[in-house]
Amino acid sequence: MTSNVVDTPARHRPFARAALLAGRLLPPSFLLLVQRLGIASVFFLSGRTKVDGILTMKPETIALFQTEYALPLIPPVTAAYLAATAELVFPILLVLGLFTRLSAAALLGMTMVIEIFVYPDAWPTHLSWAGLMLPLIAWGGGRLSLDRLFRIS
Repeated sequence: MTSNVVDTPARHRPFARAALLAGRLLPPSFLLLVQRLGIASVFFLSGRTKVDGILTMKPETIALFQTEYALPLIPPVTAAYLAATAELVFPILLVLGLFTRLSAAALLGMTMVIEIFVYPDAWPTHLSWAGLMLPLIAWGGGRLSLDRLFRIS
């Protein structure tokens, strides 16, 4: 089976041509870049709401981890610092395309914790995040990444 437009039935040719054009205009590396930027923005903006400056945790963040975000087995202050650090560091790595698979996997793990322990009814949102992260875990950052430049993945 080929993907040649000529081999496609006449009624499907406009769609086949559009698919070929889309494949040329939207190469996989560009799509992976868009995925990296999209999911990085979600987590980075969330991380910024948790801190004042670089090393100062907002008091209301600690309060949230003591009440609404309470996790089993992890003290609230520790959980707050871990979450804020993950939400600020891994998105930067994703934007750079550096350690892409590790960063996406870490954020997917964080998403699973949020889904299971904090907001189980938010599964549609978490599923959309997973949809951005799973290809990054599977394929890495693509050609437009520092992983490719440094031959990490």
